[in-house]
Amino acid sequence: MSATDLEDLVKSLQPSQIAPPFARYSHGVEIPIGMRIVRTAGQLGMAQDGSVPDTAEAQANICFANIQAILAEAQMSAKDVCHVSAYVTDRIHFAGYMKARDAFVQGARVLPSSTLLIVSGFTRPEYLVEVEVWAAAR
Repeated sequence: MSATDLEDLVKSLQPSQIAPPFARYSHGVEIPIGMRIVRTAGQLGMAQDGSVPDTAEAQANICFANIQAILAEAQMSAKDVCHVSAYVTDRIHFAGYMKARDAFVQGARVLPSSTLLIVSGFTRPEYLVEVEVWAAAR
C-alpha cells in the first residue's frame, strides 16, 4: 500500500467551526476499521546507557528515538503516528519539546492529534519530558 493510499485512509479532522490548531497537529484523526494500532508506553528522556540530558529538547529527542524503535518493532514509523501525548514539568520546556516534536512529525502523512500537559514531576527529578503515541497502519 502506498503512502497516498494511507493518506486516503487516515483522515485529519479540522472542523471549520473551531479555531485552527496553533501548532503542527490535527484537532482529530479518524482511523478506519482494519488498521493495526500501536500504543506506546510513556517514554522518558533516558539514554540507553542510563544518562539523562539536562535539556527538555535533548530528552524529547531520546523519547522520540525510543518511540521510533518501538514502532519499528511493529513495522511502523513516525509517518504512522496519529496521536502524540506529552508531559513537561514546566512551561519553559515547551519550546525544546516542540522543536523535537516538530522534527519527529516532519514527514507525517497526516498531522497527528496532540495533547501537551504540564505535570508536577516524574519518578526522578531530572526527567523533564515524557511522550507517548498512538500509531495506525495496514
